Amino acid sequence: MAHIVVLGAGLGGVIMAYEMKARARAQDEVTVVTLGSTYSFVPSNPWVAVGWREPDDIAVDLDAAFGRRDIRLRPEGARRVHPNENRLELNDGSSLSYDYLVIATGPDLAFDEIPGLGPDGHTTSVCQVDHALEAKTAFDALVRSPGPVVVGAVQGASCFGPAYEFAFILETALRNAKVRDRVPMTFVTPEPYVGHLGLDGVGDTKGLLESALREKHIKWITNARVASVEDGTMHVEEIGGDGEVKATHDLPFAYSMMLPAFRGVPAVHGIEGLVNPRGFVTIDEHQRNKAFPNVFAIGVCVAIPPVGETAVPVGVPKTGFMIESMATAAAENIAALIAGGEPRAVASWNAVCLADFGDGGIAFVAQPQIPPRNVSWSSQGRWVHAAKIGFEKYFLRKVRQGQSETFYENLVLDMLGIRKLKEIHTEPAD
Repeated sequence: MAHIVVLGAGLGGVIMAYEMKARARAQDEVTVVTLGSTYSFVPSNPWVAVGWREPDDIAVDLDAAFGRRDIRLRPEGARRVHPNENRLELNDGSSLSYDYLVIATGPDLAFDEIPGLGPDGHTTSVCQVDHALEAKTAFDALVRSPGPVVVGAVQGASCFGPAYEFAFILETALRNAKVRDRVPMTFVTPEPYVGHLGLDGVGDTKGLLESALREKHIKWITNARVASVEDGTMHVEEIGGDGEVKATHDLPFAYSMMLPAFRGVPAVHGIEGLVNPRGFVTIDEHQRNKAFPNVFAIGVCVAIPPVGETAVPVGVPKTGFMIESMATAAAENIAALIAGGEPRAVASWNAVCLADFGDGGIAFVAQPQIPPRNVSWSSQGRWVHAAKIGFEKYFLRKVRQGQSETFYENLVLDMLGIRKLKEIHTEPAD
């Protein structure tokens, strides 16, 4: 019997558990370690922040879902990974041994790196559902007493899609509340240009997003480094190509949502050979760590170098489609090792993103995600908002029913003509 442990139960961890269970032998055991027993669909957090969703609408009871697939849940959470000993130290002081470990923790949110940033400071967040609930309280206060808004991401951030999404969703919600005319909005980002997205753009994301910001009367500052945040004021430095400060902005706000930079979680941070200095897990093309070959990693916790140099640090996003591809490859490779073979599956690392704007949106496809690309496509329209709602319903149904893939996903991929984007490449055997 092999014991496969998945550390984390977010978008990547849950799908990893299902994919692994589908490929494991009957005698193998799959265990998921996470803090708590509830899965929340993070892409819907911006809707929670403006009252379009309640937390229960996007939540799944993992005890019930995993029970349907005979997957064991350990809700204590992990304090530390001990890869030299093939075990996890859990938060209750107990230990859990493994034969194979898949790290799918997502990130640690580095709010503390900028004074005054985050829910414990003076800005809101949509990174977690509890943050989104706090953002909803602040949104209600903004509607009662309108004032300036600052939305965006700070230096080192790597998840720009939700920042743009929330800016436009908030703008739509303010129009619906009939107070938009009293709320000047500014988008602040470390990207070298609007629509860079940490990917050096995809298709015409630069033109599409600049046009959308102008249409909605949202000003923007790029190459922005947030120095600090005070109650009601954000201090922003605009950096030139030479790395020097070319302008400073003291932005007043009655409401602000800023995405932080990410780093590796404390359970793995600082483990030599496992993670880079930022705490992200280093992997090879098979999602496997070289120093500890029975340890794999998928999702946001994976180390990916930035796409080129920028005046202000900009990270690379790990989109849902890309994460699912990683999970499939990791599951196939672990199954191969259990069977006495070698890992040969390579994730596609393609990106498919639906950025909802509340009443429209922008979609893009990048194949592969890192340029140069075979496919670089973007489009916009009301259909994106409808598609995002459809994907939310599909994915939550998938998690609740314990399915690694469904007929509906196959149908959608075929209809969009992007099935090839999810294909896992297999290296030829020697």
